[in-house]
Amino acid sequence: MGQDPITLIISTLGNLYAFIVVLRFLLQLAQADYYNPISQAVVKATNPPLMPLQKVLPRMGRWDLSALVLAALVKFGTLLLIFVVHDNLPNIAGLALFSLVGVLDLILTIYFWAVLAAVIISWVAPNSYHPAPQLLLQLTEPLFALVRKVIPPLGGLDLSPIFIFLAIQIIQSQLSRLVI
Repeated sequence: MGQDPITLIISTLGNLYAFIVVLRFLLQLAQADYYNPISQAVVKATNPPLMPLQKVLPRMGRWDLSALVLAALVKFGTLLLIFVVHDNLPNIAGLALFSLVGVLDLILTIYFWAVLAAVIISWVAPNSYHPAPQLLLQLTEPLFALVRKVIPPLGGLDLSPIFIFLAIQIIQSQLSRLVI
């Protein structure tokens, strides 16, 4: 059974914007190049709704919690709008929990695909100067470095992506159990 077009449009637009907001949070957390054209596009797309939130929620070091709050609000608003379109009364607490879990899942999904892309880029174009590979490497390198502290490369073979994939899969499986 397929989704109706209204739900598909609301879900797609809401999830896309939540993705951009979470990406901003992760780029700030990784201290990625602010002047990268992709970073600039993310900042421009997220600045208008984030500015008021940043006045209320101050930054804690590299952690810009206003971006996470906005991402959760976007997820919540998307779900609420879908329920309203279908004339259903949602459970607000359930929607809030589902939104928070959705943001955590989105963070893990972004890291999964970013790590996969970083591995492929390291094989295909290791010294690329294009803004996208540079941003991907800046986003994933702190995660790789964290894992390398525990498991150093073995004879030139970096196993950190494997352990990152495994950790992401375990956490995502537990998150899905949380909302069921």
